Amino acid sequence: MNRTSAEARELVSQLIGPLREISRVEKVVCPPFTALAAVGPVLEGTGIGLGAQNIHWEEKGAFTGEVSAAMVREFCTYVILGHSERRGFFSETDEMVNRKLQAAEQHGLIPIVCVGETLEEFESNRTSEVVGRQTENSLQGISPDDARKLIVAYEPVWAIGTGRASTAVNAASVIREVIRPAISKLYGKETAQAVRVLYGGSVTASNAAEFFSVEEIDGGLVGGASLKPEEFVAIVRGAEGV
Repeated sequence: MNRTSAEARELVSQLIGPLREISRVEKVVCPPFTALAAVGPVLEGTGIGLGAQNIHWEEKGAFTGEVSAAMVREFCTYVILGHSERRGFFSETDEMVNRKLQAAEQHGLIPIVCVGETLEEFESNRTSEVVGRQTENSLQGISPDDARKLIVAYEPVWAIGTGRASTAVNAASVIREVIRPAISKLYGKETAQAVRVLYGGSVTASNAAEFFSVEEIDGGLVGGASLKPEEFVAIVRGAEGV
């Protein structure tokens, strides 16, 4: 929940020039709902994608304050689902995330589905249990073709905005041993390998290359650093350099 429409447009305008020079990396920005209409025209023809931060699973109705997939699809190609803040602050369950995923797929949105464990779960060695359950429960009920197109973001909650990033080795282990097997259980090994899996959680210009150099990590879900143009551009350059 950062930036007004005018501020978001200004931020994106600062990113366009430097990001255009980085051709081998897919770039997407996900501003608040109120800024989508303002940012969209600025991004036209730049090769930078636009996404929303959330949707509701219903098409329309008495859901005051919510936004449907059809509404978002007017402006966006991507949508973030099940972010840890949605799960933590707004009590979103795996079932709710799954319903949102199916709505996104029905409207041609590319979902970025977030999974990750809390500090308490991490310290009690429940990472595999929690992340495996979230992945399997959140991703059910779509076709294998649609499953190939979605994106999963592993974001350990204890690393988000804390400055305490996971190690690349640990993140890669969770992706390799938990997330991809859970996808494979649903859609088969070939599909599981085709799904892109990102890492999110205190990604910065100084540690991005470390994460992106690991084979299992296909990119980053960048939070606070995305509000700093130079920092975000440096992170994208880190992805291009591996």
